[in-house]
Amino acid sequence: MSLLDKLEKKFGKYAIRNLMKYIIIMNAVVFAMQMFSPRVSVIAKLSLNKAFIMQGEVWRLITFIFIPPTMQPIFLIFALYLYYMIGNALENTWGSFKFNIYYLIGILGIIVGCFLTGYGETLYLNLSLFLAFACLYPDYELLWFGILPIKMKYMAIIDVLFLLRDFVFGNIDIKVLIILSLVNFLLFFWRYLFKATKVKKQVKVQKKTKKKFTGEITRIGTRHRCQVCGMTENDDPDMEFRYCSSCEGEYEYCSEHLKNHEHIKG
Repeated sequence: MSLLDKLEKKFGKYAIRNLMKYIIIMNAVVFAMQMFSPRVSVIAKLSLNKAFIMQGEVWRLITFIFIPPTMQPIFLIFALYLYYMIGNALENTWGSFKFNIYYLIGILGIIVGCFLTGYGETLYLNLSLFLAFACLYPDYELLWFGILPIKMKYMAIIDVLFLLRDFVFGNIDIKVLIILSLVNFLLFFWRYLFKATKVKKQVKVQKKTKKKFTGEITRIGTRHRCQVCGMTENDDPDMEFRYCSSCEGEYEYCSEHLKNHEHIKG
């Protein structure tokens, strides 16, 4: 049982269900307050600012997550709907407690970043939600602006490229905020990222192995060769060889490795 599972068993009853719904509602409320009070900067009163927090305005430690990502009504509707959908999907997949922890770690990362740099915002926190959803549902399609269908994994790649640009060309404060805001994503998905990298390398090696032995198979007249160990019917006439239905392409395996190999995709 992991540490997170132990914490859930002990404190799971305190989890806030439908957390994203309440955050979205508060975003809409703050948007309305700002629109109907143009002379008063409501957002400035709620933003995360180290100087004001040190003066006693401690509410800023939580109210900054209620600041809308944009003040353009059309884009706000799209953004809030997207975050609501993503939040619900993550909560349904993980459960309320784990989703609460994921979001809380992101908030704490931003707060720590604020005390190190002087300010903080939810841009990269929202990105951590988006990346989590893309990892869990890479082939989910969104209609971009209601017109262009695009899979989440491709949208995530685009966002990561912009993130890398900000990290490379941004000042030290931006670098700190990016790292701390994505701590939750790294903690939850480091195994996924490590496995994806490992599988990619293995697929590359397997493809090279197939190419290397293709000529040899033709030359010595063998009909079967295991993609993993290289065994042929010449090595063991009684060995059975089968093609894997889960691999993309004609990849053949001996009976020992038929159900014990990384599937080749793409």
